[in-house]
Amino acid sequence: MAYLVTGGAGFIGSHLVDRLIKDGEKVFVLDDLSTGSRANLEHNASSALLEFVEGSTSDIDLVRELTAKVDTVFHLASAVGVQLVCDRPLDSLLANIHGCENVITAASDMGVRLVFSSTSEIYGKNSNVALAEDSDRVLGPLSKSRWSYALAKSFGEMLCYELARTHGARMAVVRLFNTVGPRQTGRYGMVLPTFVRQAVDGDDVTVYGDGSQSRCFIHVFDTVDALAKVANADAAYGRALNVGARTPITIAELAKKVIEHAGSDSQISFVPYEDAYSTGFEELGSRQPDTTAIEAEIEWRPTLTIGEMIEDTIAYQRCHPAMTVAA
Repeated sequence: MAYLVTGGAGFIGSHLVDRLIKDGEKVFVLDDLSTGSRANLEHNASSALLEFVEGSTSDIDLVRELTAKVDTVFHLASAVGVQLVCDRPLDSLLANIHGCENVITAASDMGVRLVFSSTSEIYGKNSNVALAEDSDRVLGPLSKSRWSYALAKSFGEMLCYELARTHGARMAVVRLFNTVGPRQTGRYGMVLPTFVRQAVDGDDVTVYGDGSQSRCFIHVFDTVDALAKVANADAAYGRALNVGARTPITIAELAKKVIEHAGSDSQISFVPYEDAYSTGFEELGSRQPDTTAIEAEIEWRPTLTIGEMIEDTIAYQRCHPAMTVAA
């Protein structure tokens, strides 16, 4: 088997590359390094199983050239992160839409399997219950730039569904919920690596709002395991599956746990949203996945705890002190 991983030098993508190479698979990586890093692939650089191509999913000729060489595509390349999307909404929207169209149509035209990485942002402001794949979407006003990411991923999902329905394309959608772990940067507003860096440095840990908002975090190792299983499961194609953990934690409690695990003297500092983000930001009270479908049909469920996620992130950042929140 041969695989193409777009965004393979990024946080999740590089861990997926690790998994595929460990399994003895040939892997092509396409990444423009706008948010990814060669350092994430450095330990595999000498492997004959890895071929890295620096380039963009917006380059249709390059996308088609690489897709023709593989059996399966994992489309992970994306402009992601609340801070990035709010600061550069138009760039994020166009990059995500053009990249989605190029990768998805190339896979369909060439009869290649595709696993499309979507997002829990798809559900928008619907936060009252555990979200199943067929839950209603409640997006905020289009004047809020936060929702540009959800719109771009919605476009990609619809393209996958329609090509699967009308052309028999083998396309699976995974909606990822708050993946964290080693190699994740706080550069674009990712909360756990930001908290860890602040705690390790002994700075105040900055919680936006009052900290009562909650999320369900999942270790990147569990996410990668889900991606690999989805790619090989006939039941996954032509539909979406949530990939996440079911146990919520408030952001204030997360900050406390990070400080405890780091053995830090840091204090928690609460920062109003209006001081932290541009006017395009909207916060959500909670977001929790219903993972019944993937647990039943793919026989997957997460295994790692929030404590292990925090410990692994701390260990990584202590070994890579140059990786700062602002870097």
